[in-house]
Amino acid sequence: MATALSWLRKAWHWLTSMRTALMLLFLLALASIPGALLPQRQVSASLVDDYLRANPTMGPIYDKLQMFDVFSSTWFVAIVTLLMISLVGCIIPRSIDHWRAYRATPTRAPKYLGRMPLHSEGVVAGAPEDVEKRLREQLKGWHVATYAPEEDRTGALSVSAERGYTRELMNLIFHVGLVAMIVTFIAGRMVFYEGQVIVVTNSEAEGAVPVTQSRVFCNTSPANFDVFRAGPFFDGTGLTPFCFESENFKASYLNTGQASGFSSDLRYTDDVSKPQDEWTPTTVSVNHPLRIHGDRVYLQGHGFAPQVTVTWPNGETRTQMVQFRPTDVFTFLSSGVMRFDPPAGMYPDLNDRRAHQIALEGNFAPTAKWTGPNGDQLQSSFPTMDDPAVTLDVYAGDAGLDTGRPQNVFVLDQSLVADGRLEKKQRIQLTPGAEAEVDTGDGKVKVRFDGAAEYANYQISRDPTQVWALAATLITLVSLAGSLAIKRRRIWVRLRPHTSDAGEPETAVEIAGLARTDRAGWGREFHRIAGSVLGTHTEVEEEEFDPYDLG
Repeated sequence: MATALSWLRKAWHWLTSMRTALMLLFLLALASIPGALLPQRQVSASLVDDYLRANPTMGPIYDKLQMFDVFSSTWFVAIVTLLMISLVGCIIPRSIDHWRAYRATPTRAPKYLGRMPLHSEGVVAGAPEDVEKRLREQLKGWHVATYAPEEDRTGALSVSAERGYTRELMNLIFHVGLVAMIVTFIAGRMVFYEGQVIVVTNSEAEGAVPVTQSRVFCNTSPANFDVFRAGPFFDGTGLTPFCFESENFKASYLNTGQASGFSSDLRYTDDVSKPQDEWTPTTVSVNHPLRIHGDRVYLQGHGFAPQVTVTWPNGETRTQMVQFRPTDVFTFLSSGVMRFDPPAGMYPDLNDRRAHQIALEGNFAPTAKWTGPNGDQLQSSFPTMDDPAVTLDVYAGDAGLDTGRPQNVFVLDQSLVADGRLEKKQRIQLTPGAEAEVDTGDGKVKVRFDGAAEYANYQISRDPTQVWALAATLITLVSLAGSLAIKRRRIWVRLRPHTSDAGEPETAVEIAGLARTDRAGWGREFHRIAGSVLGTHTEVEEEEFDPYDLG
């Protein structure tokens, strides 16, 4: 039992040591690197899936090691927990020690002051008691204690002074700030919510198709988001009610194709019952979100939404405008899928209707560039919609509509093709206004490319602990600067009575200084005090400002 308690005591001392806390801070920084280099499921599950498909060997290994869920992984939480325990274990006993040191009387002067790093001596007029009074005026702001001759190590009247207790206080506040940062981060993860929504909006491009579908988003239900995640303490009923309408998306590019600016004009309201023509206009851009009662609306990304019209053999049409996912972030070559249900009158039977669906899968280029041996491979040469075109694979059969199973909006379910339920009929290349006839086996359908519009990706975020996290961060940084700038130092003065040649009372003064930090000397402050006490007022060579003399 005693051995176990001894080991527990040793483990606790090790865990609460400053060295262990620094080691855990280093491990925490090291553990955060995979979260910055690898895609995270909490941010984008699709990017994680893409990474797993592109890396079939290392991807599953990373997944088992929780590299795609770094900040919620077992090992990351363990490091944070140990760091919290270590910091708290450091703070409490050190706070008690600091309080005791602050209340304690400065220690007596050592016997040999001449051995101190800074030392001066001389004879001044006046009795030791008078010199002591003048000395105390020079030591305002210091902790001062006077020792009678019988208390001094050499039998002389001595004064001990100490300053710089704030250094340790700042060090403690720094550790408290670290704990506060961790606590606010954890609390924020408990109550936050964050969602993304894609809104197809108008474009300033010359050939853009006008958007007829709704461009309004209302923050009234998690179901309105395309992607939504929240903390475990958020029940979905605490959304800040507001709506906004995306009027357009604007992008500017350099001649190289590099983006120079993104913005989007919005109209918004925090009163969802207000008529739409009374909403407030505003503009959001990258890193300049719209703020509504603690919620932030960020412009996160954009892309293109081609519009295609399918005409069935009986003359009926179906039109879709669907967002495509960029596969090239520089030229915005994009890929996507469209699925069409045939008119109800053509196939009254539900099974027959499901077997005659149309699926279009292909690429969209905002500025088409045809490559390949036959000039039929579509690429994009620039991210603006100057010369749009599409390449589409036309499929007929069961496209997976009305099955109740969720499907990827950007990728066709290849299992349908493998099972023979969906058959590829033809590949077509279209420019705006052009159409192609495709024989599906039960007649010919016409596929027309009408053009495209742009979509904007908005992120709505709320973290009620954000202000507290900022305050904790500022406190941590300020206290760190204070702990580095402020210096703990001591002064000892020994006063011995002396008589001048004229019989006037004098005092032999011996003064020494010592810094209790990593530097032996602390410069002009000591020389200023010593010069004032000794009455020499000797001009000290100009020194650069020493921040260690603060406090």
